[in-house]
Amino acid sequence: MKKWIIIAAAALIVLIVGANCFFVLEEGESALVQRFGRIQAVYMRDYSDDVRAQLNADDPSLSLHEGTGIKFKVPFIDNVIKYTAKLVMYDPPPNEVITSDKRKLYFDNCAQWRIENPFRFYTAYNNMDSAKRRIDDVMYSRMNERVGKMLSHELITDRELSGDMLDELATAVSADFVRQGIAVPDIRIKRTDLPVENYESIYNNMNTERQRIAMQHRSEGEEESLKIRSDTDREAVTITSQAQRDAEIVRGEGDSEAARIYNEAYGNNPSFFEFYNLLQTYRETIGGSSTLVVPLDSPFAKYLLGVSEAVTNTPDTPAS
Repeated sequence: MKKWIIIAAAALIVLIVGANCFFVLEEGESALVQRFGRIQAVYMRDYSDDVRAQLNADDPSLSLHEGTGIKFKVPFIDNVIKYTAKLVMYDPPPNEVITSDKRKLYFDNCAQWRIENPFRFYTAYNNMDSAKRRIDDVMYSRMNERVGKMLSHELITDRELSGDMLDELATAVSADFVRQGIAVPDIRIKRTDLPVENYESIYNNMNTERQRIAMQHRSEGEEESLKIRSDTDREAVTITSQAQRDAEIVRGEGDSEAARIYNEAYGNNPSFFEFYNLLQTYRETIGGSSTLVVPLDSPFAKYLLGVSEAVTNTPDTPAS
């Protein structure tokens, strides 16, 4: 009985010692192996050349390991400190900032950060809560610095300008945290609120700017309209003058041709031409209530009154 107790105890001791000889590095984790209060090794899923250079510069004796899975450590001596290698959301409460035109805004912003160098992170903060407080201080300071160079209405309405400002902010904040092993790849503004007392002032500024742009567009439109109207009138005058000139030419040619035809017709049959002319004269002068006094010897009476050539040639013929 005592033999089995000794075997069971030995097995338990072996199991405990064996369990403390290894640790598992999961996906999305990094780890530090600490021995007697000093970091001996750094374990990461993958790392960049910059991280390797940083670790070599900070402590050349550090052992750097890449990859996940089961890792070896000295039991009861080595202490494993794990950190997440995933993106961590930074989502503080809205903060008050002041723009270059001395307007107060409430920014509800967020950011994503991650631990790039676990050794530097451990040296600077040791734990996540300390890092979050530091990120909050730096983020607020940098945000105030950037927003203080912008006008309030530009910050609210110009999305491209705001995007450029956030990219610059992320670069500046990342540079601030290089020595602490932290990277901040993305910063976004979720919402921008105005203090109630600023609503009317901001609205008036935006309204004034829009009216200025509208007046400019209207002025440019009127100028273009006058130019088009002037060009059109000048072109119309040119076309009308050309048409009148062409019409006069055609009319002159028509009159000339008509005169030639009349002369030719008159030469071929003078009596018919005289008869035709009289009919035209009758049509133009005789109406429904017209009263005419025509001498019998007048050519006008020849066909109208049926006066013969002999009568029209008699000297003392009375008028009818």
